[in-house]
Amino acid sequence: MQNSDRAGLLYALAGFCTLSIGDAIVKGMMGAWPAPAMAATRYIVGSALLAVLLARSEGLGALALPRDKLQWLRGLSISCSAIGMFFAVWVMPLAEATTIAFTQPVITALLAMVFLDERARKSTWIASAMAFVGVIIVLRPNFEAAGWAVLFPLMGATGMAVTIIANRKVHGRASVLAMQYYMSITAMIFLSVATFAGHLSGIETFALTWPHWSVLARCAFIGVSATLAQWLIYMGTAKAGAGTIAPMTYGQLLMAISLGWIFFDDIPDGLATVGAAIIIGAGLYLWHDRRTRPAA
Repeated sequence: MQNSDRAGLLYALAGFCTLSIGDAIVKGMMGAWPAPAMAATRYIVGSALLAVLLARSEGLGALALPRDKLQWLRGLSISCSAIGMFFAVWVMPLAEATTIAFTQPVITALLAMVFLDERARKSTWIASAMAFVGVIIVLRPNFEAAGWAVLFPLMGATGMAVTIIANRKVHGRASVLAMQYYMSITAMIFLSVATFAGHLSGIETFALTWPHWSVLARCAFIGVSATLAQWLIYMGTAKAGAGTIAPMTYGQLLMAISLGWIFFDDIPDGLATVGAAIIIGAGLYLWHDRRTRPAA
């Protein structure tokens, strides 16, 4: 393995593990503030940080809102993903919510066949069937405790999958930094609207109150850490390639299991472990098929 590959793998592993730290902090804030408000605060902080970096790199003119509809789709889909994962880690153990979120590669592959005209392959259908079985195994005991709320991690995974499809569509239309800024600023707008709409709905769960300063501080930390995580993953991709670093995504699951065990006493049972193994196996099978396809 070349030095650049080693560095890329370490960058990516650090980035994906950092994402789990943010999820653990979110879980610790359950009920302290509405989920859309927390997500909006996270993107306000992230957008401010990215705006400073983009303005220094490309000038103030680069901070204008995007006109491209696909950029707004990226913001909407990542907003749905954020809210889905916020609720997911509140109603389920951290490790199991993260596990179900790893259906994202399979969902992405299915959407790519529809929206990117990618040819249907046997490997995609096999991986999809494996992931479906794994999700059912993980969801079954949680469904008895949380009901239909257990579908929130699937909402998070689907939102991220749509984001990735939109990313492919807009690739090359702006710099990497500008693309991150566009996604963050549009997500901030959508989440701010969702926050106020939830407050006006009269539903107690979404009622806005002035939060304790520690809630705002933790949301701000999540915004900074998520932006850092995205930069680390980008650096890993640049140094080693997307295909090489793909298995490092499962470092996020290992970190989620560790944090859930240490801070929330969430220990995955045998059935959840079997389901997680099947979902991970589906993702790795799909990754291996794509890695070997060019050689074939």
